[in-house]
Amino acid sequence: MGEQTWTILDSQRGVYLESLTISPGELPGAAARVHVSKRRLRGGPCDGVDLVEIGNGEMTVAIVPTRGMGIWKADCGRLKLGWTSPTRGPVNPAFVPIFEPSGLGWLDGFDELLVRCGLESNGAPEFHDNGTLRYPLHGRIANTPAEHVQVAVDTGSGEISVVGRVRETRLFFTKLQLTTKISLIPGRPEFTVTDTVTNLAGVAAGMELLYHINFGTPLLDPGARVVLPIRRMAPRDATAAAEIDRWDVYGSGTPGKPETVYFFDLSAQASGQTLALLHNAQSSSGVAVVFNVRQLPCFTLWKNEQPECDGYVTGLEPGVNFPNVRSFEQDRGRVVALDPGQSRTFSVTVRACRSPDEVEAARTEVLELQQGVLPQVSRTPRIEWSAGITE
Repeated sequence: MGEQTWTILDSQRGVYLESLTISPGELPGAAARVHVSKRRLRGGPCDGVDLVEIGNGEMTVAIVPTRGMGIWKADCGRLKLGWTSPTRGPVNPAFVPIFEPSGLGWLDGFDELLVRCGLESNGAPEFHDNGTLRYPLHGRIANTPAEHVQVAVDTGSGEISVVGRVRETRLFFTKLQLTTKISLIPGRPEFTVTDTVTNLAGVAAGMELLYHINFGTPLLDPGARVVLPIRRMAPRDATAAAEIDRWDVYGSGTPGKPETVYFFDLSAQASGQTLALLHNAQSSSGVAVVFNVRQLPCFTLWKNEQPECDGYVTGLEPGVNFPNVRSFEQDRGRVVALDPGQSRTFSVTVRACRSPDEVEAARTEVLELQQGVLPQVSRTPRIEWSAGITE
């Protein structure tokens, strides 16, 4: 028993594995249910995208090294996790103009279940005084291909993981490296993402990171609800404030309906561990997002209740900051400072709830975190959380 590894990509050494298939039963012991596949997509905006799928018999996860090691979809039997984006990806970053003048080009490639926003910036576009773009929407990391990818299987424990390395660097500017491990444990309908961000530069740097974790149909349906252990909460803007009485429930798709966004400070265990739950209208299936507020203290709920053809989707988004313009977050101390060579590690788990009992168990976890904590709900935006808000 031990660990077996397969290097899929190593750009510095000229290593590239065109395809890989490991079927259930090919590995011994606890890894007998493991399956792995790697292929390159062809045609349309997906052309040239590498896709790595791993499974543990309970869940299958599709990872996209070409798109910053994002996670495109996850499949847990009849429960599908992800959403239907108008972009119909996964989209090759070559077709995503993130630096177009509007700053919104990032949306051309937005298609994933889990996409990282960052690393230099992760919020709304920010512009120089002369009107030129300074920071694009949600940053560069999601559209930066990985330079090293390896699959590892521990035949003793049965754990399967994909480890990737992505560098977001520019001469004379920020030089940050993301090293990620995406793992599945036998018997668990969940995946865990563990990220380490390192400052490669010889000078200090600031970083932002937000996990944009997105769910659509069939899990998201009219009457679906999100359940959170709230310490503090506020709408991002006037549009969200007008709907604050239904912040936790989803309606049917309404053409042209504006997105609504809410910001949270969540209650947690003494260790910092907390979770957010989303379940369908019948409470028969759902998903829990588990993370630590000591690593990721800010939580954003994004709701886009337009028809499915326009992207019926919600985002459960833990982050080190709120997704405002970078200068606003910098002024409020929510940009992480990294000394030369310094690293910070973050971890998020996405757990499928496949039955009413599993949904209720997750709801109980949230209620236990809420116990003894009186939510402070602002019906209008908080000046320290929302850019553009004044006294």
